[in-house]
Amino acid sequence: MEILAPAGNEQSLIAAVRSGADAVYLGTGAFNARRNADNFKDNSLTEAVNYCHGRGVKVYVTLNTLIRDEELPAFLTAAREVAEAGPDGVIVQDLAVVRVLKTICPDLPLVGSTQMSVHNAAGVKALEDMGFSRVVLARELTLEEIRKIRSETRAELEVFVHGALCMSVSGMCYYSAMMGERSGNRGLCAQPCRLNASCNGRPYALSLKDMSFITRVRDLEAAGVCSVKIEGRMKRPEYVAAAVTAVRDALAGRQPDMATLQAVFSRSGFTDGYLTGKRNVRMFGVRTAEDAAASKTVFGKLADLYRREFPGVPVDMTLTATGDTLSLTAKDEAGNIAESSVPIRREDMAPLTEDIARRNVSKTGGTPFIVRSCQVELPDDLPVPGSVVNGLRRETLDRLLDQRSRGNGYALQPMALPTTDPYAPQKQALRLRFEKADQAFFPPEAEAVILPMEEIERRPELLQEAVPLWAELPQLIWPLEEQAITERLIALKEKGLTDAVAGNVCELFIAQRAGLVVHGGPTLNVANTLSLEKYEAIGLADTTLSFELPVKMGAKLGGKKPRGILAYGRFPIMQFRACPARGEKGCGTCEGRPELVDRKGVVFPMVCHDRRYTTLLNSVPLYLGDKALPPFDFLTLYFTTEDRETCRRVFEGFRRGAAPWFDRTSGLAFRTLL
Repeated sequence: MEILAPAGNEQSLIAAVRSGADAVYLGTGAFNARRNADNFKDNSLTEAVNYCHGRGVKVYVTLNTLIRDEELPAFLTAAREVAEAGPDGVIVQDLAVVRVLKTICPDLPLVGSTQMSVHNAAGVKALEDMGFSRVVLARELTLEEIRKIRSETRAELEVFVHGALCMSVSGMCYYSAMMGERSGNRGLCAQPCRLNASCNGRPYALSLKDMSFITRVRDLEAAGVCSVKIEGRMKRPEYVAAAVTAVRDALAGRQPDMATLQAVFSRSGFTDGYLTGKRNVRMFGVRTAEDAAASKTVFGKLADLYRREFPGVPVDMTLTATGDTLSLTAKDEAGNIAESSVPIRREDMAPLTEDIARRNVSKTGGTPFIVRSCQVELPDDLPVPGSVVNGLRRETLDRLLDQRSRGNGYALQPMALPTTDPYAPQKQALRLRFEKADQAFFPPEAEAVILPMEEIERRPELLQEAVPLWAELPQLIWPLEEQAITERLIALKEKGLTDAVAGNVCELFIAQRAGLVVHGGPTLNVANTLSLEKYEAIGLADTTLSFELPVKMGAKLGGKKPRGILAYGRFPIMQFRACPARGEKGCGTCEGRPELVDRKGVVFPMVCHDRRYTTLLNSVPLYLGDKALPPFDFLTLYFTTEDRETCRRVFEGFRRGAAPWFDRTSGLAFRTLL
């Protein structure tokens, strides 16, 4: 199983390789989810790839942020530079990136980023259909769920095994964007979840301990995981070395040094709550003064882990004497061959024995090579000092390393970015989305009413209303419930359901499998024309654009099918599988509407979804009813915690263009994120 290590800079890259990582992942100057890391820019990317390949280590480059139309020319240039560097794969989130890479370099393997929120077999299958060869699974899955996904899919599965945990499912967090205009989906998360927010009186209710599944890596291997990934591109090289060493030890059946690993960095220890399914209050923790003090005591000894090259490249060596020439040949598993020769000078000394020659040829310490086989063919009376053989070995291995480290980029195809005219809506409709059936009403002015599918199951008679009723799929569909949800959708279709709203690529796949017309929700994170067109091509009837995209940018997108925006409502800014409202004894008397209070006293409501996951809503609703908006095909009013009368008042006021009577935000509609 591959050990995949983070490399936020050159020092961490060296630490990962010399500690025995099988692969590293790293970013370039932009378009990666850790834009604040040093990263690898200009020629340093090619140098990093060559350095790793010379030592038998794979390289995956992250191009996993959302991009905008005006950034596409710069992204195309960056994508070409990445492909020319010759990495072993590219980690992506935005479907625009998929389209660009499949056009300019169809042979470059694609890896679905954890930012794509792939958390079930349907999500993996959807990416397989798009040409992905590997998928990074969501961190919130249990071992049983991972095993279930493996049994139903073909793509390689990569799983985070150690490092920091986001509170929200990755790719579904908009907290940093809403609070500070720094988007995690664009690589600039400000980590507001680490600040002191309370829930039910418990402080730091959004700060999880670091995960560590290192002692369970053999179980992950048995479950079909091909790569275990260490988080930490913002961490020190000592952290990288310690984590790689611990994973190597665990895979080899040795006891990993978890105490040292905890000392180098932790937040009140580690948690394996997601892997084991024990999602409780013990998963939460903060970085304490004691944690920081412990780190200072171990950095010195950890540097010893990567002082020397790791001997990870097996070679076959052959030493021969022909006439007056002594020759050494080294051949690696890839078929690279290096050879060096020296003239034989008949010196007055004892003959070189086969045993001595074999020992000298096999001394590869300080190099990335380890001798797999050694063949010696010498005459019995060859008077050659061992120092000559040592020099021959050094020269031959240097030549082999140089040969292995030469660039081998991909052949590139041309691509012209689309110059299509902006899409021009013909009308502007209103859609009403309700959290509960008891809130719902069906005004003839509405194009459609949207309810969670479980609410329609409770009130199937609502499918007979004159205004079309569409089902919103659950934002998170865990692997063991995937088949049941598909069957429930089919049952609803038999009762008259025709349309569904999907907020994730897996939901699109499930809804299509159930035979429904599919509309894209805002959490698909569509922010550019290429992504919009890609979703149109795979079957979306229309799309709600990302609420991180300013409305003027959204109105300029190309494409051919309708698109719209959320124009009212409390944004779902986080999705939790480890609910911050749970106490020592679980949910207790919670009725599914807990609240989070940030350090400034601002209250954020939460909505529990049948104890399967919890949604954190923004503190105040978005309201754009009195704003001058560019034309869209539809605007959606997104009702969550309001009572039915408030929903009606908002609807009527919005239709009139009235100013709100409540506190509101304009969200990111008129702001541009970094």
